[in-house]
Amino acid sequence: MFNVITNIRIISLIKLHSFYRCKCSTKLEIHKYLSILRWEEEKKNDGTKWTFLEHKGPVFAPPYEPLPPDVKFYYCGKEMKLSQDAEEVATFYARMLDHDYTTKSAFNNNFFHDWREVMTESERAKINDLSKCNFKEMHSYFVQKSEERKAMTKEEKQKIKEMNEQIQKEYGFCIIDGHKEKIGNFKIEPPGLFRGRGEHPKMGKLKRRVMPEDILINCSKDSNIPKPPPGHKWKEVRHDPNVTWLASWTENIQGQVKYVMLNPSSKLKGEKDWQKYETARKLAQLIDKIRAEYREDWKSKEMRIRQRAVALYFIDKLALRAGNEKDEDQADTVGCCSLRVEHITLHEQKDGKEYVVVFDFLGKDSIRYYNEVPVEKRVFKNLQLFMENKSPSDDLFDRLNTTVMNKHLNELMEGLTAKVFRTYNASWTLQQQLDKLTNPDDTEAEKILSYNRANRAVAILCNHQRSVPKTHAKSMENLKAKIEAKKQAISETEHAVKEAKRDAKHGSVKEKVVYEKKKKTLDRLKEQLTKLEVQATDKEENKEIALGTSKLNYLDPRITVAWCKKHNVPIEKIYNKTQRDKFRWAIDMAGPNYVF
Repeated sequence: MFNVITNIRIISLIKLHSFYRCKCSTKLEIHKYLSILRWEEEKKNDGTKWTFLEHKGPVFAPPYEPLPPDVKFYYCGKEMKLSQDAEEVATFYARMLDHDYTTKSAFNNNFFHDWREVMTESERAKINDLSKCNFKEMHSYFVQKSEERKAMTKEEKQKIKEMNEQIQKEYGFCIIDGHKEKIGNFKIEPPGLFRGRGEHPKMGKLKRRVMPEDILINCSKDSNIPKPPPGHKWKEVRHDPNVTWLASWTENIQGQVKYVMLNPSSKLKGEKDWQKYETARKLAQLIDKIRAEYREDWKSKEMRIRQRAVALYFIDKLALRAGNEKDEDQADTVGCCSLRVEHITLHEQKDGKEYVVVFDFLGKDSIRYYNEVPVEKRVFKNLQLFMENKSPSDDLFDRLNTTVMNKHLNELMEGLTAKVFRTYNASWTLQQQLDKLTNPDDTEAEKILSYNRANRAVAILCNHQRSVPKTHAKSMENLKAKIEAKKQAISETEHAVKEAKRDAKHGSVKEKVVYEKKKKTLDRLKEQLTKLEVQATDKEENKEIALGTSKLNYLDPRITVAWCKKHNVPIEKIYNKTQRDKFRWAIDMAGPNYVF
């Protein structure tokens, strides 16, 4: 069962065997105890993440395949043969012709600038106006290819699946301290055009092809070091046991470092997750003290302390991100510490409420944050003070930045950052909402609706919005049609049940059996109707809220696991396979009575 095993694991297994020998009556129970043991193995406290790491390196995007000769590009209405590099970049734009992005001037300008950079001198001399370029044949070619993929036979799809499985088998796993662990993103993203979120100033720029010469490899000195593709070499090979990434490179658009990491289901990732939620639980024990302190600081004689205290109040109350300084060529997104005067409006009276602050700014991923928040009088008066003699573009908290805030938070509690408040408030909200909304006597479908409503409360707190899906209206139409059909079936069955009941009163055993069958059919139809109606309610309420982000990143999964176990809801109804893999540690460890 185990190929390679550490001494610690051998000792632990012996202990496990002797302790649970009488308790484990099934393979399932043994697997459960082994799973728990996996998370309880001894951890290193010196910053070392592993002692042995071996992997095959990343999988690179396939080389560019030139277009067939009959697929042409036109400039000023005339056919023009492009060099291979220019043609490849042109195909990135052609694929997106029917997308909203290609209607935006920033996207088009950035694309055209970067496209001209890869052209030959003669191409650059001729092609100087994007509006005179005709990509329609290229676009039609890719649409046709897409249709062909959709129309593939089962055998063709199976062949591709087997090829991908083979690549996964070879490159998708690593050996780390005796464990065979899945790698998360072992395939390097192919070149293309950067999109960004919202009105990102760099949309349309060329994401260049990542080459082996760009890649840093991290592995053990005594491992089989990954071999680069023939004719290439790695930028560097490192042996750093204090980090968990396997490979890294710097992307060319924003200069961000990208990593090949372990899959979320891996032990190291699980331990990191576990620690994150334990830190949030630690904050839960100190939150009253911290709140009392920052409320006291609202009256401080020092402006910097007042600003810090008001900002911390918003980070706590509204789950705002701290925010980081941005370069001029990055999207104008802000967090709490980087708010400007123009991002808030103060109202002493609004809609019957006193002391209201209206927030309106672009948050992470250029998602608009709009919120009308009643605040305490002292917070309101402080904000008026902070805004005095400032222009709209001035910083609201001019004596504060993220570094100062996080330094202060770490003094309040080791490991405390603004993000911990977000995790704490999200998890606390979920726990409170589940306790409030769940009725133990509800059907499974109704319990799931209660869970999603609790999750929605968190998503709203964290501003996890999304655009209404294009398919929403059609999906709702289909659901309503199913509901009407089910109601009709119930009406007809109710009539049949009445007749069968009348016949059964004075009839034979056979007629009584018929009545019971029809009654069961009616009960089943009513149950199905309830399920459909709950589904329709859930879908409508959820159309503008993204539940996945908070579920993956901010909610202690043990709350969900405990709720499922307590209310007999299958975990598969709440977590998909990816989420179950990521939260295996919580599924293995949390009992029905766990409370955040």
